[in-house]
Amino acid sequence: MSRIALVTLVVDDYDEAIRHYTDALGFRLAEDEPRPDGSRWVVVEPGDGGTALLLARAKDDAQSARVGDQTGGRVAFFLHTDDFTRDHTRMTAAGVTFLEAPRHEPYGSVAVFQDLYGNRWDLLQPKG
Repeated sequence: MSRIALVTLVVDDYDEAIRHYTDALGFRLAEDEPRPDGSRWVVVEPGDGGTALLLARAKDDAQSARVGDQTGGRVAFFLHTDDFTRDHTRMTAAGVTFLEAPRHEPYGSVAVFQDLYGNRWDLLQPKG
């Protein structure tokens, strides 16, 4: 095994999620294919081609209950950047909600933000 290719993220609506991840977070829509059961295979990925997200629309009440809280309120995803200030500024202008001011830790510059559904992410520029 060489890498994790996809991580499933349960969402309420495909098109709403696509807009958020591409417009606000700057991801690229890699795939959007209809499935025979009426669902869609929707994949978004960061610009560097790293691990992609499979945006999966919730199919039942149990899945709907997990939208926005797939990790019990912990930071779920870590979005690396090579220019923290640029991306923090762009994302803020696009309406992304940051839960804290940027901070500088021994491991790099970081700020926690929420996606459209409330999942927590770190925007992180690692040191080094």
